[in-house]
Amino acid sequence: MIEEELLQFDKSINEFRNKYFNTVSDTSGQMMGLRDAYKDSMKAFAEKLAVKLKEEDRMVEMVLEYKTQISRQNRLIQEKKNHLLQLVAEVECKKQETKALTANIQDLKEEYAKKKETIATANKAVGERLKRLQKSADVYKDRLGLEIRKIYGDKLQFIFTNIDPKHPDSPFMFSLKLNEARDYEVSDSSPHLECLAEFQENLRKTNNFSAFLANVRKAFVAMVYNA
Repeated sequence: MIEEELLQFDKSINEFRNKYFNTVSDTSGQMMGLRDAYKDSMKAFAEKLAVKLKEEDRMVEMVLEYKTQISRQNRLIQEKKNHLLQLVAEVECKKQETKALTANIQDLKEEYAKKKETIATANKAVGERLKRLQKSADVYKDRLGLEIRKIYGDKLQFIFTNIDPKHPDSPFMFSLKLNEARDYEVSDSSPHLECLAEFQENLRKTNNFSAFLANVRKAFVAMVYNA
């Protein structure tokens, strides 16, 4: 009985050992298969990860490039904005200058219109004075032997005759004009009369041209008499 039991026990042990080794062998094969599958999987994952990392690196480079371009564009936009603001300021300044110039032109137009009106009024007054002078000349031409000529410089030359009884045709003359102040200005007397300046002042004060002509003629007559 003991031997049979020992034989049975050895048999059981051998069966267990064979079963164990078969199991271990199968498990080892499975582990090797899993390890190879894991290696392949990790290799594929590593390749995918490398590709992903390269794509991310490219994306980072693209983002940095875009940021650089955006920064450059923002700088250009700011420069154009500053230039535009400068142009707007210059246009506004030109508008103000144009407005001031327009106002100045309007003032000049108004001033010119006033001066034109003043000149027209003055010319009218001068014309009226000249008409009065001509009328006076016509009145006294025969009686005083007076001739009036218009000469250079907008002057009127007054020529008296019948002054010297010995030489009735001898001319006694002076020139007269209206100056810028529209006052009478007497000059160029021949022969020279010392009192001509006094006569001029009286004429400006009284505006009595007839009396002025009479006084001048009397002065010429007195000059001849005294000579």
